[in-house]
Amino acid sequence: MKTVLILGANSDVAKETIPLYVGKGYSVIAASRSLEEIEAFLQERRVPADKVITRYFDATAFDTHAEFYASLPAKPAIVLYAAGFQVTNDEALVHWEGTYRMINVLYAGAVSILNIIATDKTNTSLERIVGLSSLSGVRGRKSNFVYGSTKSAFTQYLAGLRQHLSDRKVGVNAIVAGYIRSKLTAGLDLPESLLMEPAFIARAVVGAGKSFVIVPGWKWKIIYRILKVLPEGLVAKLP
Repeated sequence: MKTVLILGANSDVAKETIPLYVGKGYSVIAASRSLEEIEAFLQERRVPADKVITRYFDATAFDTHAEFYASLPAKPAIVLYAAGFQVTNDEALVHWEGTYRMINVLYAGAVSILNIIATDKTNTSLERIVGLSSLSGVRGRKSNFVYGSTKSAFTQYLAGLRQHLSDRKVGVNAIVAGYIRSKLTAGLDLPESLLMEPAFIARAVVGAGKSFVIVPGWKWKIIYRILKVLPEGLVAKLP
């Protein structure tokens, strides 16, 4: 049975992928700092206990990543990096602690653990690495450029990783998502018509194919294309 390793498994999207992967016949290693919440979710959704193993994982504890990977009960065929953390742009500009944690959780932690996984050539089972990124990283905007910069860096890392792993026939995908109804966006003033449910994004993750950038939702596909070509002067007028 092939194994899926989910890093940051307590994120709203990541949790929703677990029953989907199990339904497709995979076993799952759900790794997170919040194991009790994951186990409560598994019980609530009646996911078979013999199909999911939980492991403690801290994206910011870089010196533990090699040991964490070496201790896994099975080498993964699919890896999903979905660890998340966010503070507002105003807070990030004046409180370095929040900015530093965003950098470590959303980018540095991903690079640390994914480098270890990607360079393990003994894992001949590895088929795919998926990263949960964001449209916030497509263009710098004054309302969220600190958070957006970490997602932009993560997407570029995944793009290079895709090229690096191409000879081994390992696929790499960036899920470039818009607004998701989640713990991270709770309390933010976001347009209801643009909010997507975690389960919808999870289906895009599990169904990832050959395309590198995957933008879930037709409205967000349009927004993504506009952002890619919008002149800088008009980007500067965006919120």
